[in-house]
Amino acid sequence: MSTNKPPLDPHPLSEYVAWAGNRNREPILGVLKEKFPNEPGCVLEMASGSGMHINYFAPHFEHLHFHPSDRDIEVFDNIKNLSTELGNDNIQDPIHLDLTDPETWFNAGTKGTFSAIFCINIFQVAPISIADGMMQCAEHLLNEDGFLLIYGPFQIEGQFSTESNQEFHNTLSSAGVPEWGLKDVADLQAAAAKHGLELKEQINMPANNFSLIFGKI
Repeated sequence: MSTNKPPLDPHPLSEYVAWAGNRNREPILGVLKEKFPNEPGCVLEMASGSGMHINYFAPHFEHLHFHPSDRDIEVFDNIKNLSTELGNDNIQDPIHLDLTDPETWFNAGTKGTFSAIFCINIFQVAPISIADGMMQCAEHLLNEDGFLLIYGPFQIEGQFSTESNQEFHNTLSSAGVPEWGLKDVADLQAAAAKHGLELKEQINMPANNFSLIFGKI
């Protein structure tokens, strides 16, 4: 794959998303190696898209069962084909989970099913309103010691952490799609608080991104 940055395109099977995914997967894996439990358990990915992240992470955690999910069922075949191609037998079939549709929120499992949930690079192209669904799902699906990791670029108390993040926000905003743009960590914290969760850790990541780790209060 070319190392040149492709044109912005948030479609989960686009060249841009693949480029971004290849750039950020190693730093995220490093965080997951520190945070994932050592004992057997289940892990949910929200907004799995093409399945590139879950299929990259799964071989490093053979004791865990990974569950991909997405609102767009059109990507399910890609996720399953990639899992088969790579021989990742600890990845389950994708789950339909749409964070804008409460009827799908608990498709992933019963209360306390998961030791961890992660979601990568979704909020810059999704409305902040999905944070409420995400936090409600996490409250229901995580076990008592479980955590939700959200990765991506964010504003901090209304400020951009770097000029490049502000430029990225401006690029997103110029596309004319109302929900595109960097969201504020404070808004995620407010949604979390309504569902018994709090921000436990804010980890600085390469390329001016963050890993936000939420857990039960």
